[in-house]
Amino acid sequence: MNSAAITTFIPGEIEGVVVYGLKKFSDDRGWLCELFRHDELDREFHPAMAYISFTNPGVTRGPHEHVGQADLFCFLGPSDFHLRMWDNRPGSSTFRRVMDIRAGVSDPKAIVVPKGIVHAYQNYGEVDGMVVNCPNRLYMGENRSEPVDEIRHEDDPDTLFLMD
Repeated sequence: MNSAAITTFIPGEIEGVVVYGLKKFSDDRGWLCELFRHDELDREFHPAMAYISFTNPGVTRGPHEHVGQADLFCFLGPSDFHLRMWDNRPGSSTFRRVMDIRAGVSDPKAIVVPKGIVHAYQNYGEVDGMVVNCPNRLYMGENRSEPVDEIRHEDDPDTLFLMD
């Protein structure tokens, strides 16, 4: 089924999405936080790279989805984010579900977003917010020689995937 034919999403958990808390270990030097461990993450989601982005207050990134890539988003602060995911996979047992998570400085979390899940996040805090992403595929493939794996719903003025 074409995503344009989808008109209704039902709130609920989405098959394959993994959410876990992040613990900061503090001492007199500052803090440290493990973002992922290969022995605690399915091989399918083992990161191939990592990057950090900062998002201004009130700004939304997405919605978009990936055909082959899964994202491992880490929300630690210094702001808070609203992450929304839409299950756009026709073969999924949770097709047409929408899932919302709030994470960041108030509740540090890591979230695995499998391929085919449309996702967007918004910084709803008052300061720039940092997001670390550890996707399981290289951006543009080896030596940046492949097309970008991204379907950008944010470029469609009639998109059904809205944060509001």
